[in-house]
Amino acid sequence: MRTTVGIIGAGPAGLLLARLLHRAGIDSVVLESRDRAYVEHRQRAGILEQGTVDVLRAAGAGERMDREGLRHDGIELRYDKKRHRVDFPALTGGRSVTVYAQTEVCKDLIALQLKEGGPLLFEAEALAVEGADTEAPSIRFRHEGREDVLECEYVVGCDGFWGVARKAIPTELTRVFERTYPYAWLGILADVPPSHDELVYARHDRGFALLSMRSPSVSRLYLQVPEGTDADSWGDEEIWDELERRFETDDDWTLDRGPITQKSVTPMRSYVHEPMRHGRLFLAGDAAHIVPPTGAKGLNLAVGDVVTFARALSYQKETGSAELLDRYSETCLRRIWQAERFSYDMTSLLHRAPDATPFEDRMQLARLERIAGSRAAETDLAEAYTGFPFD
Repeated sequence: MRTTVGIIGAGPAGLLLARLLHRAGIDSVVLESRDRAYVEHRQRAGILEQGTVDVLRAAGAGERMDREGLRHDGIELRYDKKRHRVDFPALTGGRSVTVYAQTEVCKDLIALQLKEGGPLLFEAEALAVEGADTEAPSIRFRHEGREDVLECEYVVGCDGFWGVARKAIPTELTRVFERTYPYAWLGILADVPPSHDELVYARHDRGFALLSMRSPSVSRLYLQVPEGTDADSWGDEEIWDELERRFETDDDWTLDRGPITQKSVTPMRSYVHEPMRHGRLFLAGDAAHIVPPTGAKGLNLAVGDVVTFARALSYQKETGSAELLDRYSETCLRRIWQAERFSYDMTSLLHRAPDATPFEDRMQLARLERIAGSRAAETDLAEAYTGFPFD
């Protein structure tokens, strides 16, 4: 097999990249190790930044998102039984975010790729990227019980943290920056309408809590728990009781309960791999960087990566210049490090460390009071939450 761009991974990054390249008249092949059902049902992020929404619309993948997604014009911060709403449009010149699950983004992009785009091979396991530093890289993969080779001009690894793409970059050329947090998120899906019409981020002495949603009838909620927690060690009523404690306010707000249909635990870490390019191999999404989910940045960073690559390759096609491709890593990392900063700030602002002191507790409350009392501080949060520019 031969193509211009070999894409490893059919998550939102790989699928969107294939779509953007198709619209630019550049052929690609997508290799995905899992089957279609798995890709369309794995639960991941659900918050789309303004820029991500705009890109999906421009790519012709926004019809169902616009119909079923939930536009949010703010978030609510809770602390010390107080409530403060951050108004995104008022602080950012009209920007907002949209609640639309990654599973739905993947379904939309898969349907478009199968209908209009190039080959999308499910259950095609990438085994290795070879010749990354040559003008003819290739991907060795296994599909339908036999090994094959996809010959490419470029390879983009959208295959996540555990994928093979990053392994093709010599370790002596790389730098890794990471932090592991001593807590995790216990997440639940519940068949009950959300108890608030926007996301609620709660800082509490017992730990962080987040009220989110998947639809007008399905709630998504999270509790800070110790690292290594087993989700099944928490009973349903115990979860609801703890959520009530952490979301408690001085007014008459109440948390509605319902049947819990899913429980899972998400570890918390920050990770950046530099560089994101080696020869004609480019990394995108979790293959190159991970953020704690507090800032809702993971999916959106992946979108920024593939938009940057698609623009750079289109520029080379139109002008013959590889200038933007040569700057791919540098361009992406500027945005990534700002998102890492914001995600770290939000995490340290709202989570209570196991060894937190009274001084550190008061510092968190002081930071939250600053956001609530300063338009400048509030604007900084709103601008970062709704998204950093892709260029």
